[in-house]
Amino acid sequence: MKVSPNLNKNGNIRFSSHELLRLFRPGRSVALLILMLALAWLVVSADQGRQLLPNPSFEETKDGKPVGWHPATFQREASFEMDKVARTGSWSLKISSEKGADAAWSTQVRVLPFARYRFSGWVKTENIKSQGGKGVLFNVHGLERFQTRALTGSNDWTRLEMIIDTELNDALQINCLFGGWGKVTGQAWFDDLSLELLSARKLRPRATVYPARKLEPISPYLYGQFIEHLGRCIYQGIWAEMLEDRKFYQAVGTPDSPWKIAGEPHSVHMNPLLTYAGIPVPEIRLKGNGREAGIYQESLALQKGRKYTGRLVLAGDPGALPLEVRLVWGEGRDEREVVRIDRISPDYEKFYFDFASRADTENGRLEIVSRGSEAFRVAAVSLMPADNLEGFRPEVIKLLRELNSPVYRWPGGNFVSGYDWRDGIGDPDRRPPRKNPAWQGIEHNDVGIHEFMAFCRLVGAEPYIAVNSGQGNETMAADEVEYVNGSPDTPMGRLRAQNGHPEPFNCRFWSIGNEMYGDWQLGHMPLADYVRKHNRLAEAMKARDPNIKLIAVGAVGDWSRGMLEACADHMDYISEHFYVGERPGLLSHVYQVPRAIRRIAEAHRQYRKTIPQLKGKDIRIALDEWNYWYGPYVYGELGTQYFLKDALGIAAGLHEYYRQADIIYMANYAQTVNVIGAIKTSRIEAVFDTTGLVLKLYRQEFGTVPVKVSGQPEPLDVMAAWKEDGKTLTMAVVNPTAEKQTLALDLAGFRVKGVEKILRISGPHEKACNVPGQKPEVEITTVNEKFVPERLQLPPLSITLYVLK
Repeated sequence: MKVSPNLNKNGNIRFSSHELLRLFRPGRSVALLILMLALAWLVVSADQGRQLLPNPSFEETKDGKPVGWHPATFQREASFEMDKVARTGSWSLKISSEKGADAAWSTQVRVLPFARYRFSGWVKTENIKSQGGKGVLFNVHGLERFQTRALTGSNDWTRLEMIIDTELNDALQINCLFGGWGKVTGQAWFDDLSLELLSARKLRPRATVYPARKLEPISPYLYGQFIEHLGRCIYQGIWAEMLEDRKFYQAVGTPDSPWKIAGEPHSVHMNPLLTYAGIPVPEIRLKGNGREAGIYQESLALQKGRKYTGRLVLAGDPGALPLEVRLVWGEGRDEREVVRIDRISPDYEKFYFDFASRADTENGRLEIVSRGSEAFRVAAVSLMPADNLEGFRPEVIKLLRELNSPVYRWPGGNFVSGYDWRDGIGDPDRRPPRKNPAWQGIEHNDVGIHEFMAFCRLVGAEPYIAVNSGQGNETMAADEVEYVNGSPDTPMGRLRAQNGHPEPFNCRFWSIGNEMYGDWQLGHMPLADYVRKHNRLAEAMKARDPNIKLIAVGAVGDWSRGMLEACADHMDYISEHFYVGERPGLLSHVYQVPRAIRRIAEAHRQYRKTIPQLKGKDIRIALDEWNYWYGPYVYGELGTQYFLKDALGIAAGLHEYYRQADIIYMANYAQTVNVIGAIKTSRIEAVFDTTGLVLKLYRQEFGTVPVKVSGQPEPLDVMAAWKEDGKTLTMAVVNPTAEKQTLALDLAGFRVKGVEKILRISGPHEKACNVPGQKPEVEITTVNEKFVPERLQLPPLSITLYVLK
C-alpha cells in the first residue's frame, strides 16, 4: 500500500482523495480500518479547504495568456483578453462582443466520480443584453443542469455559486460563460474562482439482474446505419470505382483535376460546345507527327494477380486510330497491359476492357493515348476491380454483412438539402457530376436510387430514404416516392421500369428533410414556416403511397416541441441527432453517450405529458445520427480514427438504447464507412474500427428482450436481455476504467445451467485502434474463464458479453 503525503500551504500533511479511496479494500484488519477512517476525516477536512482549479485567479500567465485556460466560441464572434480590471490581484479574464456571441473561457479539471463539489466565482458585467442567450454565468460543459444564475445588464463584482454532483464523470470542463444557449452583447469580467470537494462515495460495483422482469423488446432498427454522399463514405469507401472525376467535372490538366495530359501540354481542350453528361468533354487534338498524346490518371492501387474491368465512352475522327488504353504498374514496356481500339465514330460509343495487374503498386496508371491525327473525345471512363459486387467493393460488403445492420439511411445528411434525386437515375455515364452542395469535392451521381437499392439487397438491409425539404419541394418529394414505390403504370414507375427495374422497390421509411432547424442547412427557415412545408410534403408523399412511414425533423427543445404540436398528424416518427466530442477522463468520455441518449428520451417523455396533440399517439424517436465526432481527419473529409475508449462509449450507448426501447424505435450510427465511420478503408483493404466491432458484437450476440437491472454497478455499465428462444440470457458489462473491476452480481433466482460463451472486446490501452492493412489492436475474442457471479472479474478497458443458458 502506497500513499503519498503532501504539504498544503499551511504546512499540514494532506492526502489526495484519489489516494484515500485506494485504501478501502476488502479484508483489511480492524486496526487498519480505524486508521483509514481517521485518514478519511483528515483528507475530507483538507480537501474542503483546498483549491482544485488550475490558476483560479488568473495570476499565472505565459505569453500573455492565462495558464490552464483557453477561449472557446460557440456562436458568432467574441473578443477574449486578460484585463487589469481585477477583483483581487492583477488580472481577470474578459469576454466582450458588440454583435453578439456565445463564448467562454474554459478549463478542465479532474474530479472524483459520484462526488459533490462547491464551485464559486466572481463576475462583473457591463451592459449585457440578451440575443437569445441567458447572460453571463458559470457552467459545467455538457451537463446543462449544473450552472449558476445568469447576470444581465451592468453589475459590480458579484459572487455566483453552484453545487456540482459529478455522478459518472471523472473530469469536468468549467466555463466562464458569455451567452449560454444563445448570444449576448456587452462586456464581462471573471475572477477568483474556486472548486472544493464536499463529499465522495466509494464505488463498489454491485448489480442485480431480474430475468423475470422483462422490458420493452429491442427494436432491431436500433442497429441502423447511415451513409451520406460525403468524403470517402460512398466514393472511395463503399463504391468500387478507382478513378476520381471520371466524367471530367474539372478541366483536365488543371490543379483541381486528377487527370493529367500525356504529350504536348496544349493537346487537350475542354470544348464548351462538346458536352456529354451536361459538362464539356476533353478533346485530344493530334498533330499526326507520330508523337503520343492523350490523358492519364495515376496513383491507382493495383494488386498482383487481381483483375480489373472498365469502360470508355469515346467519339472522334478516324485519323485518331488506333487508340490504346493501358493499365501501367511500372516503367518497363512489359509492366503494362494494353487494349487497342480500332474503330471510332463521331457519335459516342462505349468500349469495354479488362486488365490483370502482374505486380503490386500504389502508383498505377490508366492511360488513354494515340499517335494518330485529327482528334478524339473522351466523355467518361470507369475502372473497377473485376470482383466488384454490382459496383460495390467486395471487401467492404463482406464486413457490412457481418455488421448486419437492418436499415440504412441515405443520401444525407446535409447533402440531401441540395440534392436532386433525378440526377442519380438513368445511364451512369450520362448522369451529371455536380459540386457537392454541402461538403467538399464532386458528386459523381454514380450511386443513385437504383444503386442504393442494390446495396441494401447485397447487405440484407431495408432502405430508408431522406427527401430534400431544403431546396426541394413537395412535387420533387412525391415524384421520388412514386419512382421508388409506384406501380409500372404510374408516370414515375414507368420511368423506373425504363431504367431497368419494373417492380417497385417498396421502401417503407422516408424522412422529410435533415436538420432543418440549423442555419447551416440549405433551405433553412424559421420553425413557423417549416411546419407548413413539412405538412405539404407529407400530404403529397402519402398521396402517392399511403403505406410509407414518415420521419420528421426534430431537435430537442423548441423545434421538436413545435414540430410535435403542428405536425403530429403528419409524421410516424420524429428524428433526433447528437454527436459528442473527446472529453478528458475515461468515465466522462464514455458516459456522455448514454447521457445524451437519456436526455433525448426524457425530453420526449415529457412532451407526451404536456403536448395535447400527442394524446393517443405513439410517435417514437428515430435517433438517425449519433456518434463521437472529434480528432484529425485521416480517412478523407470527416474521416476520424476511433479508439478503444470510443468503443466503450458506443457499448454504453447501446445499453442506454435498450433501456429506452419503449420510446426509441430506430438509431442510425453515423456514418458507416470512413466518414466518422464504423469501418475504415484504404484503397485495397477494409477493417472494422473499434466502434464497428461493438455494433457487430451486440447485433450478432446480444438478446432482444431486455430485463431490469438495478443496484450500483458504477463505474461499470451492466445490461442483460433474453434471446428469442427464451432460454438464453445475455449479459454485457462495460468497464471504462484503466483498472480491473470486481462486480458483485445477483441473478435474482436465475440458475445458470451453463456458459455458452464469453466474448470480449479489449485492448492494451485506451488509444488502441484498428488501421487498414495493419494488425488490429482491438478485436472480439472468445475467452475461457469461470463465471462466478458473486465476484465477476472485469479486465480494464473491456466490454464483456456473457451468453448464459
